[in-house]
Amino acid sequence: MDVLTPRTLEEALRLKAERIEAVPIQGGTDVMVELNFDRARPAALLNLNEVAELRGWSRENGHIRLGAGLTYAEAMRLPLPALAEASRTVGGPQIRNRGTIGGNLGTSSPAGDALPPLLVCGAQVRVASVRGERVLPLEEFVTGVKRNTLEDDELILDVTVAAAPARQTFMKVGPRNAMVISVVSLAMRVDDGLTASFGSAGPVPGVVRAPLDGAGTFPEQVAEAASPIDDVRGTAVYRRHALRVLTKRALERCLG
Repeated sequence: MDVLTPRTLEEALRLKAERIEAVPIQGGTDVMVELNFDRARPAALLNLNEVAELRGWSRENGHIRLGAGLTYAEAMRLPLPALAEASRTVGGPQIRNRGTIGGNLGTSSPAGDALPPLLVCGAQVRVASVRGERVLPLEEFVTGVKRNTLEDDELILDVTVAAAPARQTFMKVGPRNAMVISVVSLAMRVDDGLTASFGSAGPVPGVVRAPLDGAGTFPEQVAEAASPIDDVRGTAVYRRHALRVLTKRALERCLG
């Protein structure tokens, strides 16, 4: 297996174009699991750890830009309450220091903890290749279970969300409060309306919106929008019930 280590974004995009089979890796918290269990054996890895352009976050024109290489440990200190709360529940300190927002986007798992908090903030994903850049809503980027619209020669550069103040929160249900894959999760944002996004309750993280005066029926709307399944972590019936409870609690937290 070849390991390609570009030092700049330009070099990374060139190498990805030349070796489209190369799997991007930064934190490795998803990719290395696949390798260790022999579920995948790519011909090459594209190590993005030395690409400074993918790191950090910044405020730009009323928005917050999160680099694809931003770690969960760094996200815990962001002025985005739901994402900060979600980041605190991801793995242990070692995983939070290595796992990245870009990795969560690229994996596109329905259980990805970063996705619901980003979705309630209207996240826009920027991707690039040697052919140029494109920006698309996160709602359109994730298309199915571990599927997205990323082309073979593209890399995720960053994700941008609105910096406008709003009440936000994140909750999830699991065997423990942290260090587990969620049975179901929920992020909520309240400004001039209600926006909720759930994880682990459908093939893609769902988004539900309602006016502020619709709070009374919002828990049922969220539960009905889900399409959960039975698996080893929980039943569909339990997940739908849990979404009702989480939505009610999130409303109390944001509106109380």
